[in-house]
Amino acid sequence: MYQLAINEQTLIIEGVLYTRQELLHPAEIDNKNPLYNFLAQWFDGSEYIGVHTSGSTGKPKKLIVRKEQMMQSARLTCEFLNLQPGDTALLCMSLDYIAGKMVVVRALIAGLDLYPVPSCGHPLENTSVLFRFAAMIPLQVYNSLQIPAEKERLANIDTHIIGGGAVDPELEDKLKLFSGHIYSTYGMTETLSHIALRRINGPEASHSYVPFSSVSLSLSPENALIIDAPLVCDEQLVTNDIAMIYPDGKFDIIGRKDNIINSGGIKIQIETVEEILKPLFRAPFAITAQPHPKFGEIVVLLVEPPVDTGSIKEKMTEFLPPYQLPKKIIMVDHLPLTGSGKISRAEVRQIACRK
Repeated sequence: MYQLAINEQTLIIEGVLYTRQELLHPAEIDNKNPLYNFLAQWFDGSEYIGVHTSGSTGKPKKLIVRKEQMMQSARLTCEFLNLQPGDTALLCMSLDYIAGKMVVVRALIAGLDLYPVPSCGHPLENTSVLFRFAAMIPLQVYNSLQIPAEKERLANIDTHIIGGGAVDPELEDKLKLFSGHIYSTYGMTETLSHIALRRINGPEASHSYVPFSSVSLSLSPENALIIDAPLVCDEQLVTNDIAMIYPDGKFDIIGRKDNIINSGGIKIQIETVEEILKPLFRAPFAITAQPHPKFGEIVVLLVEPPVDTGSIKEKMTEFLPPYQLPKKIIMVDHLPLTGSGKISRAEVRQIACRK
C-alpha cells in the first residue's frame, strides 16, 4: 500500500496524478507554491533533508534528518488513521516546519489526493472539498469555528489531527460535538511530527495520549518524558516535557521542564497556572517569570487589552493560591508568537525582564 521508495513515488494534487519528473519540472503547475520547493528537495537524490524547529522556547534550530525516517513516520500515522489511496487531504500547514512537510510525505507514500491552500488562519474559507483527512494547529480550528460556513466544512472532515500546541479545554468541548475522528497529537520536530495521539471526541475520547506501538517511553529522575522511537529517531530523546505514564502505556503531559518558575523555593508549572486562569480571560495572555532579589523569581502575567487590572487581580485570588499569584501584570499590544503560532516563551520572558 505504501510507496516507501522515493524514486517510485507520485503525487495526486486536486485529483490530477503527477509523476516524479513532472513534480521536479512543474511546467504546467503553479511553481510559486512552496509545495514545489519542498518536492524539489524531496526528489533531489539525497537521503537527507533539512527541517527547522518551531522556536517556541528559543531560536529555531535546523536539523538534518533522513527521508526514510520521515516516510516511516508517515506510515505510522497513515496506518493508525487508516488512510487509503485517493483519500482527500488538506495541506494548510506551513511547509517551513515539519508538520506541513509531513502532510505532503503522507500524501506521497499513501497516495492521498492533496489539496494545498495558503497557510493562514482560515484554511477552509475558500474550499468546498469534503476532506477525508486534515491537519491543523489549534488557532486554525478555533478561527474556523467562528464562521458558520467554515464550521460546517470543519464538521464534515472525517479524520482530523490537531498539533503544534495544546488544545484549549473550551475548544475541545466544542469539538466533542463533531461526528468525525478528531485527535490531538504529541510530538516535535525531532520525532518528525507526532509519536502519539489522543482522541478528543467520541466514545474513545481520553485525556491521555496513546503512543505508536513502535515507541517506548520512560521518565527521567525529574519526570521528564524520554522517548525511544527507533523508526523515526536514531537516538533516545530526553524531552523537556513533564509527564505521567500509566500502566497501560498511555501518558499525560503536565507541562515543560523549562516552564517551571522557582519562586522562594516553590516550583510552579507555568502551564498549570495558565490552565487555571483561562476562564478569566478573553484576551490572549501568558504566564512567565522575572528575576527577584528575595524570591529568585516571581510570577508575571502578560496580557493583551482590554483588561481591568484591578478587577483581574481580585478575581485571580479566588482561583490561585498565594504562591502562584502573579506579582506583576504587564499589558502588551500583542503576545509574541513563533512562526507556527505558539507563544514564544523566550520572547515573553524577555519582555517581563525588561519591565
